[in-house]
This record gives sequence, C-alpha cells and structure tokens, in this order.
Amino acid sequence: MNKSLYLLIVFAMVAFSAGTVQAGNPDRQGEAGAPELLMNPWARSAGLHTMSTSMVTGVESMMLNVAGLGRIQKTEVMFGHSIYLKGTGISTNAVGISQKVGKNSALGLTIMTVDFGDIDRTTTLQPEGTGGTFSPRYSNFGLAFSHIFENKVSVGVLGRAVAEGVEDVTATGICMDAGVQYVTGERDNFKFGISLRNIGGRMQFRGEGLSQAIEIPSFDNRHGLTVNQRAKAFEMQSVLNIGLSYDYYVGKDSRLTGVANYTSNAFSEDQIGAGLEFSFKESVMLRAAYKYDFGQVATDATVNSQPLYTGLSFGATLNVPTSKKRPNSPHIALDYAYRTTKIYQGTHNLSIRINLQNPN
Repeated sequence: MNKSLYLLIVFAMVAFSAGTVQAGNPDRQGEAGAPELLMNPWARSAGLHTMSTSMVTGVESMMLNVAGLGRIQKTEVMFGHSIYLKGTGISTNAVGISQKVGKNSALGLTIMTVDFGDIDRTTTLQPEGTGGTFSPRYSNFGLAFSHIFENKVSVGVLGRAVAEGVEDVTATGICMDAGVQYVTGERDNFKFGISLRNIGGRMQFRGEGLSQAIEIPSFDNRHGLTVNQRAKAFEMQSVLNIGLSYDYYVGKDSRLTGVANYTSNAFSEDQIGAGLEFSFKESVMLRAAYKYDFGQVATDATVNSQPLYTGLSFGATLNVPTSKKRPNSPHIALDYAYRTTKIYQGTHNLSIRINLQNPN
C-alpha cells in the first residue's frame, strides 16, 4: 500500500467521523458518559493542558494524537499516576508501551484505570451507611498502530475497549481514534496535527443491580415478581483536536517551543489555548499553558458553572541517560504536571518514562 492510499484512508476516516460530531454543543452537556476517556494520565502532555496535538510522541500520543506513536527510536515504556481533583480521593493509574516495528511503523498498548477509593454503602432505609463500602471500576484498554512517511507525515489509528461498573451493574463499549501529524522546516521546526478521539457506539448499563423484586397482590394471594429496569444508553466523549507548534532553537543546546490548540467537544463548549515549553539539552524541560473555554463568563459568580480546567497548567521534566559513556544508552525521564481547577485543589500528574535507543 503506497503513501497516497494510506493518507486517503486516514483522512477519509477522520472526515467521516468528524461529520458525526456536533462540535461545541453546550445543549448536549452532560449527555455523554465514559468521562475517563478525557482524563489525561500522562504528565508531559498534561503540563501543556493536553494541547500538544502536533508534537506529542510515543506512549502519550495514544491519549491525544495516535499519529505520534511512531516518532520514537526503539522502545518506550511509561507509568503514570495522577491525583484527580485533589480532595476528592480519586486517582488514575496508567501503563503503556510503544515499540518500533521496522523502520517507519510502531505498535502501542495502553491500559488505564480510575480509582475512586472506598465509598460508604447506603440504602433508603440506612442513609447513614450500612457499614460496608464499594468502589466503582473504570478502565480502558487501547491497541494502536502508527506509520511515518519519509519523516514528514505520520498517521495512526487506535482501538479502545471501555468498561465501567460496580459489582452488579456494568457497561462496556468500543471506540476508536485516528490522527495525522505533519512535520516540516529546516530542522523539523514546524509541526501540525489533527486528531479525532472516542468515536464509537453507545454504552448502556446492564446487570442484576437494575432488577427489583416486588409483590403483586391478587384476590387469592400475593405473587412475587422481578422487574428489570432499562438504563438509558449514552454516547462517549467525542473530541476533535487541531494543533500546531514551532521550535525556536537558541544555540545548539536550548529549545523554546510554542504550541497552540483548538479543541472541538461534541458535548460541551469548544476550547482554545496556547503554551510554551523550554528545553535545555532535552534533559531539563519546563512548560506552561493556558486554556480558555468559549462558554466561560468572566462575570459569572457561580463557581460551579465555570469550566473545570479553564486556566493555567505547569509542568517539568528531568530526562537523564543511564550511562554517560554510551551515547545511545537508555534514558529515564521523570515528568510532573499541575493543572488548576475551578473546584477542589487542582490535578497533579506524575509519570516515569523509559526510552530505549537504537545502537549506532
């Protein structure tokens, strides 16, 4: 299959799926489910408010733009943990691996779970608690493929299985992502990316927890009957991202990258934002970004009516080789990010990244 056919297939998938997304529709806010699909467990991209659509690479690309999956040298393994809305007791855990296949292709695998902690179990007869606890189970599993054409254009697709539930009620679904990245310039300075995420069928909760035993009186006796309730089906969080970035090189050791991104949400207001990342020898990195929601009203005094993540984000990276004597020794990176939120005390992300390099 040649380059033109690859590009035609990917762009056709993005265009067809985009037609099903009603962008920036606040009237549909709250109608979608599977919110964990928009929770970013990776610190490097979170430090830029998940707006690095054009420049994200490796494992993190499976959360934002899968086209960047193949832009690694050999193998990348990542572990991520986040404290979501500090004060709620909710956290996320993620692990991912991307592996180069041949010269220009890569495969990726990612698993993410959400931990809600132990929640007190209550009933209508015991509203203060029964003494027991429960914890919802949210998880998703993704498998991805990416291909690069002459180091300029990369495309990628990802299939993801989603599962939610408690002991006796569960919902499952399947969705897909597609993305494109374009790189150009004397030193590949300019980057452009488009990604469409979470396009799939509806999800619906089913299980014994939706059943209820009742008694129906009759003229001769009372008869037991089990009634099954039907939960309403819901769609997933469809998102279209369009981003660009430009690298400014200061000497041979320092880089300053400016990023801009537009996010079209099918079930809420659209968002726009920009950020900066400074890198010294690709070993120490600092980043910050600002995101704005088109539905934001500065004079609105009701905090709960404001967008959750509109505002600032910050991040840092320390990336060091395991051996200074070998130029292509594995690198280990520690990433951290903090995102301000309108309620609670923000979201903290921490990631550990291991990069295996190709030998000379």
